[in-house]
Amino acid sequence: MRIDVISIFPEYLNPLQLSLVGKAIEGGLLDLKIHNLRDNTADPHRTVDDSPYGGGPGMVMLAEPWGAALDEVIVADSVLIIPTPSGEVFSQSVAEQLAQKRHLVFACGRYEGIDSRVADHFATKAQVLELSIGDYVLAGGEVAALVVIEAVARLIPGVLGNSESAADDSFAATEHGRLLEAPVYTKPASWRDLAVPEVLLSGNHAEIAKWRLQQAQQRTQQRRPDLTGD
Repeated sequence: MRIDVISIFPEYLNPLQLSLVGKAIEGGLLDLKIHNLRDNTADPHRTVDDSPYGGGPGMVMLAEPWGAALDEVIVADSVLIIPTPSGEVFSQSVAEQLAQKRHLVFACGRYEGIDSRVADHFATKAQVLELSIGDYVLAGGEVAALVVIEAVARLIPGVLGNSESAADDSFAATEHGRLLEAPVYTKPASWRDLAVPEVLLSGNHAEIAKWRLQQAQQRTQQRRPDLTGD
């Protein structure tokens, strides 16, 4: 998979060189390129924003530098992702869909956002997704891009050391629906007077699987009843 990220703060994306995503880049599973939007400006001040038409507070990012930057990377099979609090809510199912794509492009806006004509124009050339990572507002799209990229990258075959890990994640699609993960434990068996549930020490894999499913269903019902459809 290839990923291009465009930002006025390219150094904000440095954490992508770490951990699983960094290993995926080193191993050739992921081709990541970070671009500075200001490289596509034409004035001495490298301007990327201006006041909004119609008035109001804040500044809006100019269409021209975004158009020039995206022209350099967008191709027919690209998916352009614009992080924005007004977008579709990002979820595990969206991550699973994006993990099947060959090329993702992230346009990290700032201020009041990117001139809406940018999304409209590139929707005629490629798939455009405006995504929100939650019901809150950030200073810019870089944090959201980091979240989406990590969620997608770990689903690329070969990125996780154990391919079954993703299947046990919270929100992963199962025959029982999308559930939160059951509680997890490791050594020692007793810690500060708290014991690991006996079933996990029993060696009975059928009973362990049954317990984990029950715990996952209970946790989902308590914490995320919206996932159960009730």
